[in-house]
Amino acid sequence: MEQLQCLDPSVQPRVSDHIPQIIDLIKQILDNGYAYKVDGDIYFSVDELPTYGKLSGRKLEDNRAGERVAVDTRKKHPADFALWKAAKEGEPFWESPWGRGRPGWHIECSAMSAAYLGYSFDIHGGGMDLVFPHHENEIAQSCAACDSSNISYWIHNGFVTVDSEKMSKSLGNFFTIRQVIDLYHPLALRLFLMGTHYRSPINYSDFLLESASERIFYIYQTLDDCESVLGEKDLAFDNDSVPSDTLTIINTFRSEFIASMSDDLLTPVTLAAMSEPLKTINDLIHTRKGKKQARREESLKALETTIRDVLTILGIMPTSYSEVLVQLKEKALKRAGLEEEDVLQRVQERTDARKNKEYERSDAIRKDLASVGIALMDSPEGTTWRPAIPLALQEPVTTP
Repeated sequence: MEQLQCLDPSVQPRVSDHIPQIIDLIKQILDNGYAYKVDGDIYFSVDELPTYGKLSGRKLEDNRAGERVAVDTRKKHPADFALWKAAKEGEPFWESPWGRGRPGWHIECSAMSAAYLGYSFDIHGGGMDLVFPHHENEIAQSCAACDSSNISYWIHNGFVTVDSEKMSKSLGNFFTIRQVIDLYHPLALRLFLMGTHYRSPINYSDFLLESASERIFYIYQTLDDCESVLGEKDLAFDNDSVPSDTLTIINTFRSEFIASMSDDLLTPVTLAAMSEPLKTINDLIHTRKGKKQARREESLKALETTIRDVLTILGIMPTSYSEVLVQLKEKALKRAGLEEEDVLQRVQERTDARKNKEYERSDAIRKDLASVGIALMDSPEGTTWRPAIPLALQEPVTTP
């Protein structure tokens, strides 16, 4: 999580440290008439809460009992769920007013969120699979204990699929974040994840990871080039010193950023909106027209600062552009099964072949490297390389 630049949670509570709060919450639900006791168990009575099902949109008659677990005939309604379970042989237990037992599977979330955030707070997260029954039952418990309980925004993320098939251990297509960032830079993975709206399913594939890796290299290379042009100058700027066409690009980007992030965190739109300011930076640095533009350095500084601010908010701002570019190249070499010395040797062989007018050999070397994700870039200063999507992944798959 640290490598992905995720912020630490302020609190990471444990259920076993909050048994008194859980017991107090169950007492409150019982006192308010929303639960009942059966042989040392406490069940929530869904019939007592007319709003039950408001999050998922499910109606009580839609909840077919016995589909996943055996029906408990002691319950008043098949959808009633346990708040407290009487202790069974060999299970952990705690003392309670109803005898030894343990909390049900939903009550701890209501108790711990109320302990730290109160009964009403802004954002509640979780996977799509938790909408029902887990989050539905959380709402029921919290509202039964406190009728003013409210969550402003429910943030449910979509599932990960692998080559369009749901990721699962049973299918053998399951892997961990550690395995992914062994081959891909953590910030490339973060960019990949933000390329799909969080509520949508996200399809994991080598091609998409390579695309994200190539894209983030382009972003950081552009900004590193920009820093190189500006050098150590402490260049201050205001709107009056920045050319109007540059200001238009900046203001459009800022407006698109605010609008898309305000619309349920539409990160794919934000990332797409970054293209124009990045292209403008490259034009100012590399084209004849750009190099001659009046107040060029003011434009570059303003554009870089604007993009930097957005990257910081998105959590993909590195500590150093040059350092992260080296790291991205190291990951690309690892995926290609090469050392940098191997690439430089092949570059020299290609340079020699071109001098000797052995163009077929020169092209073959370029293609061999491109096939494993190493792209060669020729310039008057010589040949350099950068990570790219391997040719094999770029070629469309055809079927008879």
